Amino acid sequence: MMTSSIFEMKTNLSKYVSAILNKEEPYVVLLKNGVPVAKLVPYEEEKPTRIGRGKGIIPEMPDLKDFNDVDVEQDFLGGGTI
Repeated sequence: MMTSSIFEMKTNLSKYVSAILNKEEPYVVLLKNGVPVAKLVPYEEEKPTRIGRGKGIIPEMPDLKDFNDVDVEQDFLGGGTI
């Protein structure tokens, strides 16, 4: 792990990027007044997850037990409430 001040990062950014791309360093920590504030890491393509993606967005299906209580024949021939 490498560390760098903001000034040093600004003047030597290509050196740090090369070290990460060549896998010499896994990441570089950016320091401001000696305190870590950011991490420079290699970019990884995000793979979207398909399962559960619509959770909370797509409404859930109603319980099928509620539909079993409806008299379908009566609704089909008329006189139903639906």
